[in-house]
Amino acid sequence: MMVSTKGRYALRVMIDLAEHQAEGYIPLKEIAQRQGISEKYLEIILKVLVRNQFLTGLRGKGGGYRLTRPPETYTVGSILRLTEDHFAPVACLEPGAAPCERAAGCRTLPMWQKLNEMVNEYFDGILLSDLSGPMQAGDDYVI
Repeated sequence: MMVSTKGRYALRVMIDLAEHQAEGYIPLKEIAQRQGISEKYLEIILKVLVRNQFLTGLRGKGGGYRLTRPPETYTVGSILRLTEDHFAPVACLEPGAAPCERAAGCRTLPMWQKLNEMVNEYFDGILLSDLSGPMQAGDDYVI
């Protein structure tokens, strides 16, 4: 499983908005500048987040974007699932995949199922609020 640029950027945007939520609606241009993401690409990501009610947008003067809920109610898994098709490590575990005719005798299926479960549980165990907030020494990583 590899998280796409779109998924990483969506996570960065959500963290940015969580850290600036006290400022109200944040203009797309400000988010793009802070995160080093082109405005055009950011528009695509923001549309997905708004359509799924993770963000709300306001047009016009004083407009921009903001979270619809408190940061502690979003999980990394829920954010990434909006931009990634799935986290499945193999095709037979993808949502909507046709049943595999070899599944009954597949010696590796339980291993892939466990990995899939571990990845989903891991991402669902990290809250947006865990990733936002003041930076501390050693927190200078890039997603």
